[in-house]
Amino acid sequence: MAKPLNILFLCTGNSARSIMAEALATTLSHGRFIGYSAGSRPNAYIHPIALKIVKEIGYPLTLIRSKSWDEYGREDSPHMDFIITVCDSAAGEECPYWPGHPATAHWGFEDPATVIGSDEKVWNAFRGVEMGLRNRIELLLDIPLDKLDHLQIKDRLHSIHHESKS
Repeated sequence: MAKPLNILFLCTGNSARSIMAEALATTLSHGRFIGYSAGSRPNAYIHPIALKIVKEIGYPLTLIRSKSWDEYGREDSPHMDFIITVCDSAAGEECPYWPGHPATAHWGFEDPATVIGSDEKVWNAFRGVEMGLRNRIELLLDIPLDKLDHLQIKDRLHSIHHESKS
């Protein structure tokens, strides 16, 4: 088996969307990807509903925490093969330098943590993001990454955002 590829999901607060993406990428890929997550301005906590979903996915809760994206720009950090923003505000921010020129893309989702309403409405918002992330990660898993060059991979990452909305 080839060495797993590292994929970093970025969000502003690193408390919901990027956390769920980290768990989904790692568990759905069965060793092809190692998911990571971080935020430009981390909240220092993980939303309780995101924690429940991560637990349902089967991802060890001991592996997740809210953290700054600066951790992954350091010399001793894991090399990232892909960087994907999952919120519009993080996509518009100036990111740190990522060593190795990873392929980047934006897969924007509304923040389920900002939904106001009944418990059911909030749960549905989180489930909607989970399903959207799951769909995009499954599309990523279908890409023959070993047969594509860097630019082709980047194009495919961008197209996943549009394919999943169709």
